[in-house]
Amino acid sequence: MENAGSGPRDGQFSQGFAGPGLREAYALWALFGLVALCVLVTYSRIAPDLLYHVSRSGLEGGLSRVLVQLNFPTALMAIAVLALVAERRRMGWWALVPLVLCAVIVVPGVVDEGDLDARWINVVPALGVLIVLMLTVRSGIGPAGDPRGDRVRVVVAAVLGVLALPWIFAELGFYIPGGVFLAHQEYQGHATVHLGEHHGLEGYLLVLTALVLSRQLPRMRHPTPLAVYLSLMIAYGVGNMANDAWYEQVVKRGWTSWRIPSVLQPGLTWMWGLLIVAGAAIFFTAFRPRRDHAATPRASSET
Repeated sequence: MENAGSGPRDGQFSQGFAGPGLREAYALWALFGLVALCVLVTYSRIAPDLLYHVSRSGLEGGLSRVLVQLNFPTALMAIAVLALVAERRRMGWWALVPLVLCAVIVVPGVVDEGDLDARWINVVPALGVLIVLMLTVRSGIGPAGDPRGDRVRVVVAAVLGVLALPWIFAELGFYIPGGVFLAHQEYQGHATVHLGEHHGLEGYLLVLTALVLSRQLPRMRHPTPLAVYLSLMIAYGVGNMANDAWYEQVVKRGWTSWRIPSVLQPGLTWMWGLLIVAGAAIFFTAFRPRRDHAATPRASSET
């Protein structure tokens, strides 16, 4: 049940819209918080040469990498949550403040894959993330999202989750056991799958973000901007997973020398063109607002 005085009361929205709830947003904050804790522990206890493009060790190394993780991918998740919070609280122009702070992440060089040690600029998106988190907490909970499509969401998350298993183990600071995936095997003097954070896992977290928050689209009065953003987020997340997994599990086995191009940074490339087409396809087939949104049960009937 929503806390009194923490945003608009359920049922205030006109035309049959109950207004978005934040249950799914809280779940994502918990997930990303758990990931940040894993990053802190792993980068604090493991030597930098076993990780990826970091130089700091001990607690300093852990805190440094957590700050970068709050930039990417957490700031991208926070932007999506902000869309729900802004509509729920009827925020005006000042919603642009945390949006702009988080969006600094898209500026080239703010997160440099070649040097993942934290810098002062990384404080800016992290501050935006903190503001969105505080706004979320102050906005209550509200109704759960529309369960239609949950089976598809679970299947997609499960299938991609299998692909993400080596990165999940690496995030915890271990190599995945067994012989299905390459992990600890040496490749050009290093382990095939380095320990610590992988952009493939970050892509998976973004896909989960889009799948989870899409449940709230039918409860929004103006869902199209968020629907477009979440559609592109899925395409972008899958693109990063494909790039990372193909290189580690296919190229490093010697099956081919061709690599799926990186999509970490936006660019005028055929791969980014493909992502935009895929995002549009996701929007028009799955996330485009439907005329039956008004039939969504009003939050006033939620318990």
